[in-house]
Amino acid sequence: MKTFSKCVSILTLQSAYAFISNAPKTHQTCGISQLASQYGDSQQRDINTYDRYKMMNTLRKESLEDRLASVQTGRGPSPDSEFTPNIADQIFDRKPAVKVQGGSLKTWTFNSAAVEAVHVVIKTEGRPLDADIELWQGPDNTPCKMRVYIEDGSERPFSAMIATPRGPNTIALRNIGHLEFPFQAAVAADTPDIVAPSTSMGEFSTEPLIIQGGALRTYPFEPSVESIQVLINTDGRPLNARIELLQGPNNIKQVVELYTEDGMDRPFSMVIETPGSGNVVRIVNTATVEFPLTAGVDAYAFNNEYSDFEPVLGGDSNEGFMSSRR
Repeated sequence: MKTFSKCVSILTLQSAYAFISNAPKTHQTCGISQLASQYGDSQQRDINTYDRYKMMNTLRKESLEDRLASVQTGRGPSPDSEFTPNIADQIFDRKPAVKVQGGSLKTWTFNSAAVEAVHVVIKTEGRPLDADIELWQGPDNTPCKMRVYIEDGSERPFSAMIATPRGPNTIALRNIGHLEFPFQAAVAADTPDIVAPSTSMGEFSTEPLIIQGGALRTYPFEPSVESIQVLINTDGRPLNARIELLQGPNNIKQVVELYTEDGMDRPFSMVIETPGSGNVVRIVNTATVEFPLTAGVDAYAFNNEYSDFEPVLGGDSNEGFMSSRR
């Protein structure tokens, strides 16, 4: 008797399964119909459980990708704010990056006399950057050279514009770091389609300062400033200067030691990336008192997502805490 009842149960289940499998498929809910309408009427007619699961995962993936894209392009333009593109990103998008191993030398030659300035950009994968940059014009003639050190070449890529009048000119980059610290570099001629800071002192929001030989000037900036423009020239005399980026007391993040044989014919312009807070640019005239220079330092790009409610790094000032008892 038990065996007979089990057989009847099995036959009943098989009949029910056959009926369900042959039944027409219908829409599940109103919400699923709205989701299916985004994929066209042909797919809306026939949606089973697997298709609904796959469709919901696709929508969730698209929304996640949109969020990631918005995070990765956080420096991008907002609809109601002016956007200043990054020079290093522009150059690396136009020119293939050349990998320079530690201790090696790479050169870029511009034979045309129409090239009056070139952009030099260097970055690393997060390691320190230590390089020598020279401008060669003819045999044994180096009218401009500089020594660059950056603590993190990924967070603060090097970007500078070197004047190259009366070509041909050659830019030489030497990685003077160890073999474990390679960097990627690109050099491109200055053209109108490259958005770069102006080389005119009259367009600075602050008045340029004259720094006498042996003197120094400091320029503090707010945390909302994302990059800084630096322009240095002279009245035709040689230019010797050291440009430093400090973040906190005695914490040097970037150093550029510069020499130019004629600061009027070959002014120096660079953009310094300044992520974080407590950034100060210090310019030192390393020449003697007979060789003053004119320096213009101004904010170049701002972080539109900066909020005053974010914590700010402190400790470099004695003001505020128990100041009334002093």
